[in-house]
Amino acid sequence: MIVAGCDVGSLTAEAVILSDGKILCGRIIPVRPTALESARAVMDLALTETGLSYERLDACCSTGYGRFSIPFAKKNMSEISCHALGAFTALSSVRTVIDIGGQDCKVIAVDDGGMIEDFAMNEKCAAGTGRSLEILASAVGLSLPRLGEAALKSRGPFSINNRCSIFMEEEVLFHIQRKSRTSDIAYAITSAVAKRVASLARSVRLAPAFAITGGVAKNPAVVERLESLLAIRFSPLPLDPQLVGALGAAMFAARQAGA
Repeated sequence: MIVAGCDVGSLTAEAVILSDGKILCGRIIPVRPTALESARAVMDLALTETGLSYERLDACCSTGYGRFSIPFAKKNMSEISCHALGAFTALSSVRTVIDIGGQDCKVIAVDDGGMIEDFAMNEKCAAGTGRSLEILASAVGLSLPRLGEAALKSRGPFSINNRCSIFMEEEVLFHIQRKSRTSDIAYAITSAVAKRVASLARSVRLAPAFAITGGVAKNPAVVERLESLLAIRFSPLPLDPQLVGALGAAMFAARQAGA
């Protein structure tokens, strides 16, 4: 049985293709102007890589912000459900998932079947999200990968205390004008984002094993700071953390198809 999951978010789109429960392909691209264009582009890449066509898919499930705009997906599920099932599928011991996406952050308690037990979500402010990191990294003249690398070289002599992304950027500019070290500013940025996520996480019952998903999971400084703030350790997942939502969607597609 061949199924697919397509996850169209605010910054990136992902596709995962499964054959009898095994990952054949996973692809990630920056989003296109519309959700449909993003979904088509990433699925076309994945299908081309595997030598398959849309007609060969037994089922496809969509998730993410653009999940309602994907005509080739006959089923759609929330990104919360898909990150829960995706992380559980990747590592069956997972009971807490922290997903930091482009525009929101989700903390999900997972039961022993990979379903949602409880969750909390921050969607009113960009602070504590990938977009916030992107804006602040740009202000200091660093790419997102280099922001995390630079932050690891600092011991954090100062912090960014505002909880609003707009005022956070003003604080960053203040430290730039003071000619503070770039690594120290980078640490303050990543630490501020981690603090917002940690505050949200404390509203959910946290239990091991812990997994972190989404693009921000690739920022080592945010991950390290979150582990310190919450006194936990994230378990490594056997796939790119940005593909977890698409993997969960593919698993829902498999259930729809009767696997």
